[in-house]
Amino acid sequence: MSVNTLAAEAATHWNGSVIRLLRNRENAVFEVALPTGRAALRLHRMGYQDDAAIRSELWWCAALAAKGVAVPAALPSRSGDFLVKLSNGRNASIINWMEGEAFGEAGHPLPCAPDQRQPRHHALGVLLAQVHTATDQLTLPSDFTRPRWDIDGLVGETPFWGRFWDHPAASRTQAETLRAARDFLRAGMTAHQQNGGDFGPIHADVLRENILVNKNSLSLIDFDDSGFGFRLYDLGTALSQNLHEPDYPQIRDALVTGYAQTRPATAALADLFTLARCCASVGWAAPRLAPDDPIHASHIARAVMCARRVMA
Repeated sequence: MSVNTLAAEAATHWNGSVIRLLRNRENAVFEVALPTGRAALRLHRMGYQDDAAIRSELWWCAALAAKGVAVPAALPSRSGDFLVKLSNGRNASIINWMEGEAFGEAGHPLPCAPDQRQPRHHALGVLLAQVHTATDQLTLPSDFTRPRWDIDGLVGETPFWGRFWDHPAASRTQAETLRAARDFLRAGMTAHQQNGGDFGPIHADVLRENILVNKNSLSLIDFDDSGFGFRLYDLGTALSQNLHEPDYPQIRDALVTGYAQTRPATAALADLFTLARCCASVGWAAPRLAPDDPIHASHIARAVMCARRVMA
């Protein structure tokens, strides 16, 4: 059954109609028209998050939006449920439409003038701090469940996104660097944890395509990979796409400064979790992409570059 057919089926549960396909990657996302206006329909990828985890994500976003945080709230279907099971077993949900243009697509230069980069990342740091602070003010439901981006989830024997140091496309030298990075990350995160490192629900995928710019304000979308983790991993995820930017140190410092207005953060820890994300992305690509996909080589090269920079 095609995603267009499934989207049409899903939209009827909200008395809506499909306008257009926005993205068909791991989730299929559509713009839809509801009696209340525009909204975004998600067809959740099968086999990734179970029903309980998706319901937890939708609850969290709704609770954050109710506190005034710039994230999309889930909308109830005709039955009053946030999650609908379609005829082929795939899950569907609909969230509020968020105005704005994407911060940028993965792998492309930041689409704004150099003098706008640092203020924009400062504002992103402020927004991430708001997400974490508002989350800490919530009482999570007893059945709230999400993946864990903790030490084991990132560098354990079976990381959530895979054993990045065993990637078959890595050369012997690259694999040695990735193994050294794994040891370095475990030691660094263990020390951070022992020093009271901030830990709790995080977005875990703060990539440019998941940040919307609406004039002078930012919003955060796509909580599909969210889970429990070190809060500064959200900063590292954002920075992982800026490593090749000539003004990377200034971008990193602007993000950290914006976040540190209300929550603890340092450039050194931001670097640590940037490396963690770069390594996790190597593990993510291995089982998902064709063996000859050029993303394997670029992800490995980026992780090795970041590892050498941070471990030095």
